[in-house]
Amino acid sequence: MSNVLVLVDHTAGTVRKTTAELLTIARRLGEPVAVFIGEGVQEALPALGQYGATKVIALANPELRQYLVAPKAEALQQVAAKLEPSAILISSNAEGKEIAARLAVKLDSGLITDAVDVQEGPVTTQSVFAGNYTVQAKVTHGTPIITVKPNAATPEVAETSPEVEEFDVTVSDAAKTARITDSKPREATGRPELTEAAIIVSGGRGTGGDFGPVESFADSLGAAVGASRAAVDSGWYPHAYQVGQTGKTVSPQLYVAAGISGAIQHRAGMQTSKTIVAVNKDPEAPIFELVDFGVVGDLHKVLPTATEEVTKRKS
Repeated sequence: MSNVLVLVDHTAGTVRKTTAELLTIARRLGEPVAVFIGEGVQEALPALGQYGATKVIALANPELRQYLVAPKAEALQQVAAKLEPSAILISSNAEGKEIAARLAVKLDSGLITDAVDVQEGPVTTQSVFAGNYTVQAKVTHGTPIITVKPNAATPEVAETSPEVEEFDVTVSDAAKTARITDSKPREATGRPELTEAAIIVSGGRGTGGDFGPVESFADSLGAAVGASRAAVDSGWYPHAYQVGQTGKTVSPQLYVAAGISGAIQHRAGMQTSKTIVAVNKDPEAPIFELVDFGVVGDLHKVLPTATEEVTKRKS
């Protein structure tokens, strides 16, 4: 079987859920080969083996971590030149999409971004025009390079014992343009990462600035918390949690929109969610055109009641 490269998304060796999803997808296409950049490969090895990586290519060149994006694209180009993979899968986040675009130019290959499904071929499925259309696409030139959205697949265990191969790469001076001078770890909230969460509870203008009921309900479900642009622009919640066209694009199994009217810009960021529930006082709110389940009511009354019921059923 042909090799399928998967760029590992990790934090100091802790593998993100998106990588498990990519490895699951890669097994449909060939033999998954994980490409690990940075330190912590031994810590990551059990998780990579759990989801079917047959080999782990370890890239330890410190310049890959000292500069933004460009060196990683060069490194992947060199790995691809040696292994000649049938496809390359990358997480569809800001960094991943830039790496993929640069890599596509270097390899003179076709690129597909924001896939919500990938099947044998590889044939991808994308949600386009703010989620109003679903299209299928296939790369017809070069090595298919595909960025895949979080929650595009359910991680499936396929235990392997991958070998680690150290791979030396060279970084050109042209790639050393944006040096990382400082970094600060994001303050832990105890909640899932917004773009990776299976459940998200988002609040909007209807919260009136009180996100307490939204956070409590999210915590009862083990969910991430999101916010609409209106809530963020009002200073009620940090921009890092904004869902929508100018924020994060999410595709969880369950999305709860509380006090969100449903502007097209917000819908563009969450419309591919598997199940959508809305709570809004206005029965004419546009969000109700989109939802699977709707509750007309005050979120400050509905969410605490729902939180109490979820907590009761858990105990």
